[in-house]
Amino acid sequence: MRDDKEILRHSLAFSHEQRGRSWWCLISTLGVLVALVGAIVAVDHLAVRIPASIVMGLVLVRVFIIYHDFQHGTILKGSRVAKVLLHGYGLLVLNPPSIWSRSHEHHHRNVGKTYGSSIGSYPVMTSQAWEKATPAERRTYLFQRHPLVIAAGYLTIFFYGMCVRSLLADRRQHADSALAIGLHLAVVAAFAVFAPALLPWLVLIPMTVACALGAYLFYAQHNYPDVKLLEGKEWTYLAAALGSSSYTRMGPLMRWFTGNIGYHHVHHVNAKIPFYRLPEAMAAIPELQHPGTTSLSPVQVWKCLRLRVWDSQQGRMVG
Repeated sequence: MRDDKEILRHSLAFSHEQRGRSWWCLISTLGVLVALVGAIVAVDHLAVRIPASIVMGLVLVRVFIIYHDFQHGTILKGSRVAKVLLHGYGLLVLNPPSIWSRSHEHHHRNVGKTYGSSIGSYPVMTSQAWEKATPAERRTYLFQRHPLVIAAGYLTIFFYGMCVRSLLADRRQHADSALAIGLHLAVVAAFAVFAPALLPWLVLIPMTVACALGAYLFYAQHNYPDVKLLEGKEWTYLAAALGSSSYTRMGPLMRWFTGNIGYHHVHHVNAKIPFYRLPEAMAAIPELQHPGTTSLSPVQVWKCLRLRVWDSQQGRMVG
């Protein structure tokens, strides 16, 4: 295996944006979103509205990945049009730019550490810390990682965690969290007053699907059976990317909906690789081809969700 610098240097070959492709991904994805909205509005039938609403939630996840890459400065950097569209999206779906950037940058710098990694990520407690924790600390920890909390990510993680909590922590630094709360509630109120029949299909169901899937993907990317957490000098940026970040196996359709975020170990090697080039980078760099893996199958989801604490003696997450 080559050293870290050589691998990182190789990854730079894939960190160049293909500007036209970036625009196509954004415009075509927004086009699909508009088409789904049109179908829901035009056809008052459950056989259309139920699947269209669920698919709309999945498409919102793809828009989020585009927003995520834009926030990294990976795609469409310097475009005012993209900034208006994507920051507007972030505010409407309860992902205000300020807290997302701050927490996500911290996450990239600290992923895979046994301590100091819970900002912008799910908290991880060691078995030793668990033994010393008070009952209240244990309940809080288990609550934050509970499957129902992840499934209810619309309210628990995005509305409260991303917006309300950040606003309470620092109103000046995260003023856009107040704007996100206000805009989202205004949209919900407008539908409730003027088009209540459309509120579930255009807002509540899509947001529930998008936030639940997004919350779970973010969980499983760093909480999977083969994950390795590192301490002290063991931790390096590349070791964390390859040992503490998963590859989620998906079919072509789910890879499209999730913007290739299943190639998460590649993203952590180099966050400047556009999402549409992550498979290309993995195929070309031998060291990226044997990651810890998971999938969206019920069995694999259960295996990830049952993990609770890091046992340093066994060197793995345990139930």
